[in-house]
Amino acid sequence: MCGIFAYVFQNKELSTAALIDIVLTGLRRLEYRGYDSAGICFDVGGPVPQTIKKVGNVGVLATHVAEFVKTLCVNSMFHGTGISHTRWATHGAPTDANAHPHGSDDNNEFVIVHNGIVTNFSDLKAFLVSKGAVFHSQTDTEVIAKLTKYIFDQNSNVKPMTFPQLVMLVMSEIDGAFGLVFKSSKYFPGELVGCRRGSPLVVGLKTDKEGTDVLSSALDSPSMSRTPFEVFMASDASSIVEHTRRVLYLEDEDVIHISQRGMQIYNRLRNENYEKLKKELRPMEQLEMELANIMKSGYDHFMLKEIMEQPDSVVNSMRGRVNFETGEVKLGGLVKYTETILKARRIVFIACGTSLHACLAVRAVFEELSAVPVSVDSANDFMDRRPPIFRDDVIVFVSQSGETADTMRALEYCKEHGSILLGFTNVVGSTLSRSTDAGAHLNAGPEIGVASTKAYTSQIVTMMLFALMLAVDRKSKSARRDAIIRELQRLPELITQVLATEKQIKELAVSLKDERSILIMGRGYNLSTVLETALKVKELAYIHTEGVHAGDLKHGPLALVDENLPIISVATRDGCYEKMKSAIQQVRARKGRPIVITSGDPDDEIIPFAESILRVPQTVDCLQSVVNIIPLQLLAYHLAVMRGMNVDCPRNLAKSVTV
Repeated sequence: MCGIFAYVFQNKELSTAALIDIVLTGLRRLEYRGYDSAGICFDVGGPVPQTIKKVGNVGVLATHVAEFVKTLCVNSMFHGTGISHTRWATHGAPTDANAHPHGSDDNNEFVIVHNGIVTNFSDLKAFLVSKGAVFHSQTDTEVIAKLTKYIFDQNSNVKPMTFPQLVMLVMSEIDGAFGLVFKSSKYFPGELVGCRRGSPLVVGLKTDKEGTDVLSSALDSPSMSRTPFEVFMASDASSIVEHTRRVLYLEDEDVIHISQRGMQIYNRLRNENYEKLKKELRPMEQLEMELANIMKSGYDHFMLKEIMEQPDSVVNSMRGRVNFETGEVKLGGLVKYTETILKARRIVFIACGTSLHACLAVRAVFEELSAVPVSVDSANDFMDRRPPIFRDDVIVFVSQSGETADTMRALEYCKEHGSILLGFTNVVGSTLSRSTDAGAHLNAGPEIGVASTKAYTSQIVTMMLFALMLAVDRKSKSARRDAIIRELQRLPELITQVLATEKQIKELAVSLKDERSILIMGRGYNLSTVLETALKVKELAYIHTEGVHAGDLKHGPLALVDENLPIISVATRDGCYEKMKSAIQQVRARKGRPIVITSGDPDDEIIPFAESILRVPQTVDCLQSVVNIIPLQLLAYHLAVMRGMNVDCPRNLAKSVTV
């Protein structure tokens, strides 16, 4: 959940103020992750770097940094580093002392930033205290900084060591997940070392040396000691794209070292000992992200921008994958697995939160079109149970970021059992995309708002394409398949029609903004819709909202119904329409306040029972959930705005769950 941004420049003249500006700007690009404090450590032309960290947002940090910059005497350097961090509290409350970066001692001989969690920090801390270490925070991260100093002191007098060798020794003592960046202005000036296990870390390179696309070969030579270059490390590529498009996504146990000679990359597990490190050759990738896509583009919030982008994002999810004239559907990465999947014992979807709801939205159509049993599991519940997995199972992992720690733990468990692992993610180069046998990217574009919107609809659309691929040879399903493909072509237009009702949705939000509790009910394909809506209202507007299966009213939820409880009913015209009418009548009979979302013209039986009605366009049942969620995303957004909440960064939550 924490965000890391680090910068190093070599063989070029740069002022300390310019260095700070680059680092703070990179940190601002990570503000969407959700955090409670921020900090920065940067070189000032001597062996002791300057560290500033504050509770609050990056703006608060920047104010304090600006005051320090006024006191600077050193105007420029020819090599320098800066590391920064946004913290989401896990160990210890949000305080200045608990904020990152953390130093190894009073002189900050080693300074680190950390994204992740150290599971054996208590044992390490007890050991270091026994050796005289004094701790100033409650974090697990400070343990890493002091461990680095301890290992360095124990070994440097025996035999000189390089910075990456030191980091590997530290890594070997740490249990848990981490993305780490180390700096040491005293012992390794102008150098940075990054490493990862579980938590994401992406590296960007900017140099005048054209054609440099492989690390260690082209960037490890005496000539590089004279070539100006810059390197950026971050938890997310969105903070790098304005500087360079040449990036590398680190793998687990990778260690990357930036010095005057360039960049070298190693993998700890592929080095039996750390005395003579074996360099890795890795191709760099071209980043396709546009800077404009991570800006608000005139909208008040990223979330509103991303809701409004959905006519385009669903098109991008289908682009090049559907031929609407011939009915051909092709997800290139999954083609060779189609026959194997159709022979599988079962298909298991594993995800968390919004991604889990997207899996529920396509479960029924997957079973229908593939004739293979389908189950949907929360990653956490899955790992609590550790159920049997068989070689002829197909396990599908879904994650917007591709870094969700709970989902990745389930993936590692399933990998041990030899089943086929498929992935659906929005982030190229993410851990999920590199850890599965095959899969598909959503192509929804960067999603900055913590509350997922366009990624959710793109997940449904992309997985729907997968289901259609599986049904291509089933003649009994050809008519059904053709109907879905026709409606996929209409989907962007239908979403646009719903977005045009925003004024009516804002009026509904006005009537609900002071409520303390809301019930939302649906069934069939819209069970996922009501669960996703309840999640959005809870996380954005902080209103207790419960999504329930309409058929389960009489099994408990009906006891909550009275004249004070607003109840949103998703009753579009599909196979469950008549049953939804019955549920609405039950609510009204107990003086409830049904707010009905329906498609087309509601019949006379619903109108008398509805406190208000919102009409959405009609489409095929398995795509209706995509259309229906749009007004409810807008409702959650406007409720949050009217209640004065931070829409893009809800409290206690963050975008990529990595701890």
